[in-house]
Amino acid sequence: MPPQTGAIYRQEFAGLVTLAVPLVLAHLAQNTVSFVDTVMAGQIGNDAIAGIALGSTTWYLLTFILSGVLLGLNPIVSQANGSGDNEKIACALRQSFLLCLIMVVPAVALFWCSDSFFALLDQPPEVSAQSTAYLRAISWGLLPAFGYMALRATLEGLSDTRPILMTSVFCVALNVLANYTLMFGHFGFPRLELVGAGYASAFVMMCAFLMLLVYFIRTYPELLKASSAGLYDGPMMAEVLKIGVPVGLTIGFEIGMFSAAAFAMGRFGVDELAAHQIVLQTASVTFMIPLGIAIALSVRVGLAVGAGDTDRAKAAGYVGIATAGAVMCVSATAFLVIPALIIGLYVSFEKPENTNVIRWAFMFFTVAALFQIFDGLQVAASNALRGLKDTRAAMLLTLLAYWGCGATSGWLLAFAFGFGPIGLWYGLTIGLATAALFLILRYRWYFQRERG
Repeated sequence: MPPQTGAIYRQEFAGLVTLAVPLVLAHLAQNTVSFVDTVMAGQIGNDAIAGIALGSTTWYLLTFILSGVLLGLNPIVSQANGSGDNEKIACALRQSFLLCLIMVVPAVALFWCSDSFFALLDQPPEVSAQSTAYLRAISWGLLPAFGYMALRATLEGLSDTRPILMTSVFCVALNVLANYTLMFGHFGFPRLELVGAGYASAFVMMCAFLMLLVYFIRTYPELLKASSAGLYDGPMMAEVLKIGVPVGLTIGFEIGMFSAAAFAMGRFGVDELAAHQIVLQTASVTFMIPLGIAIALSVRVGLAVGAGDTDRAKAAGYVGIATAGAVMCVSATAFLVIPALIIGLYVSFEKPENTNVIRWAFMFFTVAALFQIFDGLQVAASNALRGLKDTRAAMLLTLLAYWGCGATSGWLLAFAFGFGPIGLWYGLTIGLATAALFLILRYRWYFQRERG
């Protein structure tokens, strides 16, 4: 490449790393909350692990779709930041808080009725009961979780990621303490087991939101003053929804594919579902690294677009996609080399009742190693398009990839062709690989069109 182009790529890599490191650490810390929940549930029993598998799957499916709408703030704020338009940032944040209030009511209602949903999907009754109780407890934290997402997306767009990291790290320690207190009944509290994990998570979400809100009030008072001019702004609400709804649906298609796999896994039995949760929870931890990189590259792309620098926007995307893929090669290797060490974090190898769970977990890890790479590539490419505000195309492409290819092939392999539980993991891998290919090609086409 020409020397000037090479300099741009090097500069973008340095800028990406600076912005991504706090985000990666923050996402790792945030995901540690669900990781701790699963590990502590393992101390109760395999039924509890399976229960939190269904409960957390349902929680993330719905909340990620809805909070994904709020992520439309990210490119709006980053591009407005690049052009120095603080009024637009304040107005966008104001609309996001309105959306939080609108979305929370139907979401909570669905969580409280989840027992009927699990029965419809033919899930084990003992697991369904625990999952429903968990969801009813954690639903108390939904509104602050939405508020936290709105503030976090705004701070990310402003390239101010350090408070997100500090809040996330604090909440990890708080979650461990809250789980210890409520799940196992310490310090005078009753032993609530899985329900206790739900209440603990809700409490932590409230604390996270309040911490970020206090920081925002103290650091960006000018944005809050600007937003006091009025609550509702029709054109800005339309822009937030135009960008955010496809983002939410894109996330929903992916999470939905994983949720469908979890529900389908429940049809095979408690042990298979527990093993699935162990591997998927581990994969979700490693996924936080490319996710942090992807959000950082979205901001870098948005800043370049806001400043009118197309070459830098293109470079930011490609650098981020390559970096995310390279990082996931490392985690894929770990899945192949040290699966026993990882599984031992969740269940004891010395207990005979864990034999079947461990056997399935080993099998799932071999497939999960491959999909790690595709997962990193697709999330980076999707966020690169988000930085361009090109979210509708990503939504349609991921619908085809995750459901037309991934979920369909997983179901056929597991049930029609007799592969059993491992077939569902093959389907997940196919869906992620197809999404990565489609999204990278779309990003490439975007800049070819710009040149044309």
